Amino acid sequence: MADFPVVLSVTQLNTYIKSKFDGDENLTHVFVGGEISNFTNHYKSGHFYLSLKDEKCVIRAVMFAQSARRIRFLPQDGMKVIVRGRVSVYEATGQYQLYIDDMQPDGLGALNLAFEQLKTKLEAEGLFSPERKKPIPVFPERIGVITSPTGAAVHDITSILARRYPLAEIVFCPVLVQGEGAAPQIVDALARFNRLLCADVIILGRGGGSLEDRWPFNEEMVARAVVASKIPVISAVGHETDFTICDFVADLRAPTPSAAAELAVPDCAELEYTIRYDLSRLKKIMHKKLDELKQNLNALTSGYIFKNPLNLIELERIRTDQLTARLNGSMSRKTADARAALSSVSGRLNALSPLATLSRGYSIVYGQDGHVVTRASNLKTGERISVLLKEGTLGCVVDSVEEKHE
Repeated sequence: MADFPVVLSVTQLNTYIKSKFDGDENLTHVFVGGEISNFTNHYKSGHFYLSLKDEKCVIRAVMFAQSARRIRFLPQDGMKVIVRGRVSVYEATGQYQLYIDDMQPDGLGALNLAFEQLKTKLEAEGLFSPERKKPIPVFPERIGVITSPTGAAVHDITSILARRYPLAEIVFCPVLVQGEGAAPQIVDALARFNRLLCADVIILGRGGGSLEDRWPFNEEMVARAVVASKIPVISAVGHETDFTICDFVADLRAPTPSAAAELAVPDCAELEYTIRYDLSRLKKIMHKKLDELKQNLNALTSGYIFKNPLNLIELERIRTDQLTARLNGSMSRKTADARAALSSVSGRLNALSPLATLSRGYSIVYGQDGHVVTRASNLKTGERISVLLKEGTLGCVVDSVEEKHE
């Protein structure tokens, strides 16, 4: 009797193939180098989906969110990487793929790459621009310090502040400056200073260390908290040759924590010297000015007028008399001219006066309506008229009317 072949379901076949992959020790822990393509960052789940390729072949790959959160940089298409993971089969599609547990850039370190990526991103947003940075106050009353309570940085900062400018109050907020929880603590400290407005300037920093130790100051959340601060921030991380993202976005970068303390406040000794120097210069200027005024005063008081002040009064009196005489003469001439003009006008006016005509024997006749009669035809026989003479008025009755024709 012949053996009948066993018919497998698709699921059984894919499960069998997956067990072969999972049972191969050579495929459970592999390192693969290649170029990223078709990269997708699934924001909701946090998973990375991508392909790795070389000159001839391509393999699909996935990096789950738990592993993806551990890498410092953001993968991109065209980036060459070295990944660690395992090869297995996705049963639902029967496709074998690489499950990535860790990823490192091929050539440039992961932290260096993450630093350059964030630097490029924030610079493109204009967060490094000098125009948006706030000035540091010249005479701050309160200095905020955000650093580790156990490091040398806090001792250096406080001792320099106390020596240079003891008038300022130091407000200290201790935080972690390395490790997983450091960045959130720094962000919270900056927010607390701004919420309480308990400082005029903030020094944020730490001492030296490796790139990994200084990494909290390269976190995007810290950079944006520094940018959002209404209080000016001085960044002081590591040594003079160490640069962090925080240095680029801060309002002022100090090469060391000690230098930050020196930049935050003026030096009382220098201020005292400047004040004493300015006071000395002011006294010299005042003495010189007083000497000039004394010389001017002596020159004035030694003059003829100050020695004989009554002569000045007498001269002014003579001048007043002369002006009075000139005024009186002018007034007399003006009066005489006005009188002559008035007499001339009066003579002309008198010649034109009706009264002057009456004095020569003429008279003026008024009708009953009170109007002057100039024509005989305007009157009738028996009409009463008034005749105005030089002296007196006659009431008359018209006896006859004789008209004169030209």
